Amino acid sequence: MDIYLIRHGKTAATEQQLYCGQTDLPLSEEGALSIAGLKRQGAYPKDAQLYFTSGFLRAEQTLNIICGPVSRTALPELAEYNFGRFEMKSHEELNGQDGYQAWINDQTGLVACPRGESKQQFEQRVFAGYQLLVSKSQGVGTVLAVCHGGVITCVMAHLFPDAHKNFYEWHPEPGHGYKLTYNAQEACQYKKI
Repeated sequence: MDIYLIRHGKTAATEQQLYCGQTDLPLSEEGALSIAGLKRQGAYPKDAQLYFTSGFLRAEQTLNIICGPVSRTALPELAEYNFGRFEMKSHEELNGQDGYQAWINDQTGLVACPRGESKQQFEQRVFAGYQLLVSKSQGVGTVLAVCHGGVITCVMAHLFPDAHKNFYEWHPEPGHGYKLTYNAQEACQYKKI
């Protein structure tokens, strides 16, 4: 089985380098054009048997550009990080605030964004969502899931802890991601897209 995890295209928040998790933004014009360009270059599978998204507009629009109006399943567990009070703000706006400093310097994963979630809560939610995706995909050859950069980073860091990569080295650019290939023994290999 091949599972493609693709990050949605750029949004206004991506372009302005804002924390955007739960805000349901559309793709920007540049984001939509970039996804169409990657499709023309053959970056995405031509055919999949199952399609998933996080249910957010930017993921839905990205899938529509890649595949057209295919039937898909929304998995809310694959939604981006809940940044709480930090949502739609930049690092520069938040830098120096006590709550923000505590969150970005947290080594335990237990510090939550005010009115948001902690890294540990995020990782547990996302990996439960990924396991649900895998269980729904049993017996299927090719699966395409369009979700978010933080989600993909979390899945990859969890699946490949021995890859000697910093957590953020897994983070894909908009429109990119990973192809995960499972063999008959359920061992998994990856290829960057």
